[in-house]
Amino acid sequence: MSPSARSPLLRLTDAFPSRRVLVVGDLVADHYIYGRTDRVSREAPVLVVRYEDSEVKLGGGANAAANVRTLGGRVTAVGVVGDDAMGKALRQGFKAARIELRGVSSPAVETETKTRILAGGVNTTRQQMLRLDRGARGQLPPKVRLELAREVARAARSADAVLVSDYGAGVIDVEVRAELRRLAREGLTVCADSRYALAELTGVTVAKPNEPELEALTGLPARTGAQLARAARRGLKRLGCRALVVTRGRDGLAVLEAGGRLDFVPVHGAAEAVDVTGAGDTVIAALTLALAAGATVAEAARMANVAGALVVQKQGTATVARAELRHELAGLSP
Repeated sequence: MSPSARSPLLRLTDAFPSRRVLVVGDLVADHYIYGRTDRVSREAPVLVVRYEDSEVKLGGGANAAANVRTLGGRVTAVGVVGDDAMGKALRQGFKAARIELRGVSSPAVETETKTRILAGGVNTTRQQMLRLDRGARGQLPPKVRLELAREVARAARSADAVLVSDYGAGVIDVEVRAELRRLAREGLTVCADSRYALAELTGVTVAKPNEPELEALTGLPARTGAQLARAARRGLKRLGCRALVVTRGRDGLAVLEAGGRLDFVPVHGAAEAVDVTGAGDTVIAALTLALAAGATVAEAARMANVAGALVVQKQGTATVARAELRHELAGLSP
């Protein structure tokens, strides 16, 4: 296929390897413990799990960074990594993924960790039985917050775009938010994904809420098309951003740019989702990298929609490779 005949989205991926994305956010150790169970405990009505194996994957903002990397982009990640076993595992994961980590640490900080226990019987599929969370409670120490803001400013000098991944673990606090607003004012593309505090991320370039997050931001329902359009307009005005990309699960995406109308992007493909864990990380990664490569918001949203459809076909915390995305995009009409 000649370059001129290829999908515009496919052509955009040619620029991915030359783009650097700064990921700022809560770097999470996704700790998986695998086991087998075949009996109930005599001590309590709970299953007994016989340990078989374990692994630590890059989660939260670290998973967003991993997705940018596997999609072909260069990545610098800024966040908090504790001086503990999970912090060490995260650092090793970043090194293996070839992601530059500028982790701020402190003896007072514990690495944000989500431990999931997955087990099943003989010849049965493992299922998640329990999740145990560890990490920051309340605000990070003032010294850590100031150092994070300084690291963001330094790392942004060589970035083509910034991806903000806020899981509520304290990294995206007042000092960092002020720095992100400054970067956006100066023309750097800043894309934000915040689970609990999107209202605090005013002044970014693009925000990526899901429908419940948009409802929390605006106080308006966002279930029907008309409701979503009204809520998106209010959300765009409240955040003062250039565009909103609203993820809608099995209904795809909705995109609203300042001064424009709400556009609906249907979900890509017909396959049922296998696991939606971390799908939002893949969507924000593809969206940000596409914008860094020169895509319009509409093009970047379509790219993110395809990447999200690919990652939900994988089990657990996962990423999408650039080759996978290119193969899928090659089947789209020019």
